[in-house]
Amino acid sequence: MKQVELIKRINKIAKTKQQTAVFTEGASHTHIKLGDKQTTLPRHSEINEFTARGILKYLEEK
Repeated sequence: MKQVELIKRINKIAKTKQQTAVFTEGASHTHIKLGDKQTTLPRHSEINEFTARGILKYLEEK
């Protein structure tokens, strides 16, 4: 999955939860904070499908 597509999906999740996704650039990863959940996103143009699914699943949990 492209990184741009994953970021769009994360923002969509944030909108459905009525929260704001905060993206902070680290050295080699982008740190994402959505409500009380935090995760990291590798800074590659193409992100492994399993990694992308895991990130989305984690952020969608209640």
